[in-house]
Amino acid sequence: MTEPAGIRLSVRDLRVELADGGADVVAEVSFDVRAGQTLGIVGESGSGKTTVAHALLGHCRRGLKLASGSVAVNGTDLLAASPEELRRHRSRTVGFVPQDPGKALNPVMRIRRQLNESVAGLADGRDRIPAILADVGLEARPEILNAYPHQLSGGQQQRISLALAFAPQPELIVLDEPTTGLDVTTQRRVLDTIKRLSDSYGVASVYVSHDLAVVAEVADRVAVMYAGRMVELGATRDVLAAPFHPYTRGLLLAAPRPDEASAIEGIPGYPARVGHRPAGCSFRPRCPVAVERCRQTPPPEFVRPDHLVRCFRATEELARVSARYGQHQVLHDVSFEVKEGECLAVVGESGSGKTTLARCVSGLVTDWNGSVRFNGEELARHVRGRDRSVLQAIQYIYQNPYASLNPRKTVHQILAAPVEHFSGRRGTDVTTVIGQALESVALSPQLLSRFPAELSGGERQRVAIARALAVEPSVLICDEITSALDVSVQAAIVHLIHDLQLLKNLTLVFITHNLALLPSVANSVVVLQNGRVVESGDVHSILSAPAMPYTRSLIANAPRLDPPTAPPAPSGHGKPGQSWTTDLRETTT
Repeated sequence: MTEPAGIRLSVRDLRVELADGGADVVAEVSFDVRAGQTLGIVGESGSGKTTVAHALLGHCRRGLKLASGSVAVNGTDLLAASPEELRRHRSRTVGFVPQDPGKALNPVMRIRRQLNESVAGLADGRDRIPAILADVGLEARPEILNAYPHQLSGGQQQRISLALAFAPQPELIVLDEPTTGLDVTTQRRVLDTIKRLSDSYGVASVYVSHDLAVVAEVADRVAVMYAGRMVELGATRDVLAAPFHPYTRGLLLAAPRPDEASAIEGIPGYPARVGHRPAGCSFRPRCPVAVERCRQTPPPEFVRPDHLVRCFRATEELARVSARYGQHQVLHDVSFEVKEGECLAVVGESGSGKTTLARCVSGLVTDWNGSVRFNGEELARHVRGRDRSVLQAIQYIYQNPYASLNPRKTVHQILAAPVEHFSGRRGTDVTTVIGQALESVALSPQLLSRFPAELSGGERQRVAIARALAVEPSVLICDEITSALDVSVQAAIVHLIHDLQLLKNLTLVFITHNLALLPSVANSVVVLQNGRVVESGDVHSILSAPAMPYTRSLIANAPRLDPPTAPPAPSGHGKPGQSWTTDLRETTT
């Protein structure tokens, strides 16, 4: 069997069945891994990850059988090899690192002897041992070499397991949850070691894990498994940043994040068991977007460049520019452009899609399609796929500042976090930056020690604006930032935003339902109705001569307040009956 150049491992139509019943445990699994590349396999317990990992060694656990398919390493099909050939390949061609190093290390043999056995038959085998130990971060000291496995720490045991696997310089390394039982510091060292060894030795690696954060660290490509099938396969950055399969999205929502205090969301229901999987799509009983045909027919594979998805809904989402919540389509072919230094207002009734549009632009939702270009370059759909410079340049200010500010942190901590993240600054440098940010929103440095609950609504919103400004963005997305404020504070915030736009040449996307604010903040406006753009153009033209009935109704329904009339001037001052009016400033940039 000959594989295309550069492909070290090629798996085709792998199927593993119950030995006594014929029901498939794993089926229709196909993928390639190139030399120096790492494929991550993720999924819940029972999804078939470890079964696939063992099949790559020509092995399956008791009660299963390798029914069909091929596992070719450098063109040699391990599933077609004789038992003797398979043993030879396992000792030289394929390396294996299990979750528990106790299963890889012989408890009654010293480490030196186990290392010697791993390189037996190689011309420079024993001379290679100090180098391979150094590669895994250990020294060839007597206390290591003469030790029994139980005399080493868990991290040391796992590093020895890596050394045993990499020492023969195999073509393929299979790693089955190798860091699950390790503390985070040791895990980091082991992950770095795996990545470095895979690169330097040029081996193909398959890394099995339930931890998506770990896979994001080590894998170039990722395969998502559910009920024995690969439901999504593609570049790690694409799959984790903008997944198409609802199961992948569910896994990402369920993954805890150390930098966020948000609640994690589990996937409702339970994984389908072998022999009891439903007809049609196995994920259907747990899927929030399932339709009738998902009940009737197993979904085929839909492929876009380097990205495979096994879902009927994938073709629908790829075919048009849209955004969805579950089965409800929120946006329909929305397009607009904002020039540098200008402000675009997005208006419409509640439910028109204004906030969804803002979140698509900022990358805070994934279930949408189309394109967002920034400085001429198309951005990834989700924030996790965007470059750090883009994340810094586009900042989002939320409608409710109390909900967007961590109530357990002081203003100083709230402002310092993004500055430290994006600039790498620490200490007095950060204090200087956040002091300037507070000053730009007319707040006193005395508030730095306060918690959000100790601030007024207007002060909280100014802190939220200061947090966005502290990282020196070029685009601000303002989502109904004045809707909860009294008119005096609202006027101050609008005036502040306008002045900051002029001072810092900011580009603004200003989401609002308050049409009275438009002349004070915006150059242009987009009117949304039921997720569609019904009218757009220059703000003064739209407000003075709206073309569409929906826009006219919005303007007609906007509350109006007649300007106040001054009391008659005292005798001898001014003209009889003179009055004054409020001058609403209309701004163009």
